[in-house]
Amino acid sequence: MPDNLKRCSWCGDDPQYMRYHDKVWGRPVADSQELFAKLCLDGQQAGLSWITILRKQDNYEQAYCDFDPEQIVQLPESYKEDLMQNAGIIRNRLKIESIFKNARAYLQLREQGIAFNDFLWQFSDGTPRIFARQGGDIPTSDEVSDRMAKALKKAGFSFVGTTICYAFMQAVGMVNDHVVHCHCYDEVCREMRDFSLTAREHHG
Repeated sequence: MPDNLKRCSWCGDDPQYMRYHDKVWGRPVADSQELFAKLCLDGQQAGLSWITILRKQDNYEQAYCDFDPEQIVQLPESYKEDLMQNAGIIRNRLKIESIFKNARAYLQLREQGIAFNDFLWQFSDGTPRIFARQGGDIPTSDEVSDRMAKALKKAGFSFVGTTICYAFMQAVGMVNDHVVHCHCYDEVCREMRDFSLTAREHHG
């Protein structure tokens, strides 16, 4: 049933989309593995709508070991063919391979002593960026997402273009792109002001 709460227009009236908008989107994330999972899922979205991936998220978590990079890299090569037959995920060979590639890149960063959360949050100096969007002024990329995309590609990640990176930053609370009349706006702003990456336990 409609609850008459004002929301960002993109989530429409789909109950799953509204829950994601209310509880997840824009809430700052510090955990490295959670950030890795979200970046991989955003990459799967390329060319599709986010609701398509959101509805398949549980299937992705089952297929990719809850996005544990260590477990992903240990999967046999033959498993990729199994994934091509898995109707619960997007059966695109490049997208399937990208998650394996991203897991290897994640672990390579860790071997260099770089925690993934530190690597990603450095682009906003460890602090969420708070905007006062009205609805028609929300970008699909910016200078920060450009820099993040370039650095991720250099580190060996794929499906991490600037548009994907900006959508990722919106989702994990690196920017607040809830519009000002959205019922989540003030609460997300408070969470962002209270957020401190250095105060959280690192899971690099």
